Amino acid sequence: MKVLLIKDVYKLGKAGEVKKVADGYGRNFLIPQKLAIPATAGALKQAERIGRKATEQRAVLNEELGSVAEVINQIKLEFSVKAGETGKLYGSVTNQMITDELKAKHNIEIDKRQLAMEPIRTLGDYQIPIHLTIELVPEINVVVHREGEVIKETVKPVSEAVEVAHEEEVAMEAEEAIETSELTEEEAE
Repeated sequence: MKVLLIKDVYKLGKAGEVKKVADGYGRNFLIPQKLAIPATAGALKQAERIGRKATEQRAVLNEELGSVAEVINQIKLEFSVKAGETGKLYGSVTNQMITDELKAKHNIEIDKRQLAMEPIRTLGDYQIPIHLTIELVPEINVVVHREGEVIKETVKPVSEAVEVAHEEEVAMEAEEAIETSELTEEEAE
């Protein structure tokens, strides 16, 4: 079955594109969810207009969510869990747990379906992509460690990094001021 996409569909295409999909997928999901319409002659005439309008909306949405994406890229979530000797978890870290943690600690609310992941079942560091839009996919750093273990801080918090950069800038300005004052003293002699 051929359909004309009305909205962007993750892993299928962008609005305004004509795609061939399985009959059941088109009839039972895409059309009822108002993500696509059957690709008839009349609908194909509208394809370019739909694509243009969707591109404009996508640009606005990407601009609005750009700052959220930058914040998400800086976030590091830690989960302390029970695990066996081999590093296999007794249970798993799910996308719902990650979205709940984002909401609780950083006040960022996203849908659990926006996380492109399988449940985490072993200890380690993971980069989890979050699909904000079809083009804007920031990654969140998730660290899963055994209960009772202390994690070494490898990445400085954002506020601490800003403070360090500010201190370095102040130190450079002070050095320049000292050099300038030394030059003026030499000229005076």
